Amino acid sequence: MRRLALIALVLIAAATAAAVASASGSGANGSYRVRAIFDDASFAVAGEQVRVAGAPVGSIASLEVTKNNQAAVTLEINDSRFTPFHADATCAIRPQSLIGEMYVDCEPGTTAAPALHRIARGPGAGSYYLPVVRTHSPVDFDIAQDIYREPVAQRLAIILNELGTGLAARGSDLNAVIHRADPALGNTDQVLKILAGQNRALAKLATDSSAVLTPLASQRKALADFVVQANTTAVASATRAKDISSSIRLLPGFLKQLKPLMVDLGTLADQGTPLASELGSSASALGREFTELTPFAKAARTSLINLGASAAQSQGPLLATLPLDQQLEQLGNQAAPAATLLDRLTASLDKSGAIGQLMALLFYGSNATNGFDSLGHYVRDELLVSDCTGYATSPIPGCTANFGTTSVAGDKSATAAAVKGQNLPTGSQNLLKAALAGASAAHQSATPLSGLLNYLIGPAR
Repeated sequence: MRRLALIALVLIAAATAAAVASASGSGANGSYRVRAIFDDASFAVAGEQVRVAGAPVGSIASLEVTKNNQAAVTLEINDSRFTPFHADATCAIRPQSLIGEMYVDCEPGTTAAPALHRIARGPGAGSYYLPVVRTHSPVDFDIAQDIYREPVAQRLAIILNELGTGLAARGSDLNAVIHRADPALGNTDQVLKILAGQNRALAKLATDSSAVLTPLASQRKALADFVVQANTTAVASATRAKDISSSIRLLPGFLKQLKPLMVDLGTLADQGTPLASELGSSASALGREFTELTPFAKAARTSLINLGASAAQSQGPLLATLPLDQQLEQLGNQAAPAATLLDRLTASLDKSGAIGQLMALLFYGSNATNGFDSLGHYVRDELLVSDCTGYATSPIPGCTANFGTTSVAGDKSATAAAVKGQNLPTGSQNLLKAALAGASAAHQSATPLSGLLNYLIGPAR
């Protein structure tokens, strides 16, 4: 009777806790609640901690038994940074101390998975449902040790004897319970499945490893030396840890500055691809050219040696020209202002048309000094008539082509004779007088013209 009363009391307490949990699924203070289903609560009690990565984030609000004889543990999460829980979340009950205290270790899951489904009605209404496949209930160490004690060992033998009868046709359920009891078994099955799917790759890995390790085995001394040198390098790097850390800290800025350069290099590579292709196609021709260039180089060796000897011999005369070069340099420096002014003058004259105007002035000035009669314009000139004006193949006394004193005197005497009109007919004498008069007028008009030319282009030297 006492046993029945105790069971009834436990059921009433569980129902009361379920009613409270149903009435406030999110917690009285607005906390986040999760209804996690476990195969075994493993002596956990209300008030014990809920941790995420070792940090306390809440506590166990209540515990109850489901219709499937599983433990429903309501977890109250007070830290909003670890909510909501997602579909790939996991929770496991773990021992907290040697005196049997427990805590719930949870992983909220990843944001890539959907959030947990919220219970709309029934037990745990308002809280978020975490199924039994996402929870783990490890067997406590003290329970495992109890199997070595009497009468636990006898009772365990009875349980094992009756286990086949009790679990008949329920092997899959037993397998699922075992995997949930020890998550490592489930993870091991997943690893074995992955390895089974990669058996060919593993076989090839073994073959390739043998091919790689065989040369390494023959070079084991070099490999050992590499390890020693790597240790020396690591020690040296450790002594420069601050510098290496500074280099790593400056690396993002360097890469940021390097990025435009790499873009330019990529563009250059793209633009240089056709050139490289053409160079590749002409590589054979270039090879032949260099091959044929070798005999030419051998033949040119003698000429280059002789050229070097000639250069050595001409070094003295070239050095002797240094004073002349210096004088030419001084002359160039001194003539630079005059050349600049002359360039400006000629450019100005060319731009303003002064050269053409000067030619026109000379042309019209010459025409203005010419005579004009009833027959038209004529050029005034000084007519020289003597025995020396004719072409002769042999020397004539008193006539010479050299402008010496004697010849000048002879020319003057001849000119004077011509002016006097000696040995000329009367008509020729009149024509000579008219020409001399025109020459005199031209000479008189040429004096102002000469002054104008001296003003424009400078006096003659």
